[in-house]
Amino acid sequence: MDSIARLSDSVAAGEDALAQLESGVARLHEITAILNSHGDRRGLFGIGLDAVEQDAVMPLQRDPGAFENRDYAHAISLDLLSRYLRNLHAEFTGGTVEPHWAHYFDLAGRCDISPARVAMAGYDAHLTVDLSYSVAAMGSRIENSADYFKIVATIAAAGDEIVDRTEDVYHADLGPLWRFYFLGEGLDQLVGKGVATRPMLVLADVGANVVIFGNGLSLENPALHDPTAAEIGGLYGAADTAFDVLSGLHAL
Repeated sequence: MDSIARLSDSVAAGEDALAQLESGVARLHEITAILNSHGDRRGLFGIGLDAVEQDAVMPLQRDPGAFENRDYAHAISLDLLSRYLRNLHAEFTGGTVEPHWAHYFDLAGRCDISPARVAMAGYDAHLTVDLSYSVAAMGSRIENSADYFKIVATIAAAGDEIVDRTEDVYHADLGPLWRFYFLGEGLDQLVGKGVATRPMLVLADVGANVVIFGNGLSLENPALHDPTAAEIGGLYGAADTAFDVLSGLHAL
């Protein structure tokens, strides 16, 4: 616990964004190894994040020709990773955990909840909520969209690695829920259960990554901030309900 508290602490000031990202990813890898070795279910999200960072995101970030704006790409990936590390640090030091991450940690501590369901609570928090706020925090503009979509496409394409590593360590089949999140598979089952809310239908129709980026841009507008924050909360909650229903239907 002391090691995780130390490793999840803030990065050293003065380093450029890529150096800080390299440091953060290395520390995430150490944290993940500790949680996995103890069978700690709080690592159910981190194991997938570690796989994505190590095998997909960082090779892209290190490629000098990958992005139109390298500074933007490094900074948004760093901000997104830092949000998870800060909440993990708070969880292991008795600090204040943000509600969407508190929900994930709460589910991780409940043995009646399937590990796949726990993991998807982490992805919901990371992508639906944190990624939108990272888009806003970077002062993103439409011209940044190509770099943003390249990063999130890389994450989505690493789905098999996420599913395989989660299965290997935690014996959890994440496949159906992961495909639902990114591809909208299983939406008809939600309609049948009466829980396919408007935010969920919009997510499936437009695409998660488009909605998330649009929400981030809207957060930057003071006149739209509060209704957008409410929309993000609604989308997060709709996905959370969907995962509850689908995990039950697929006995995950």
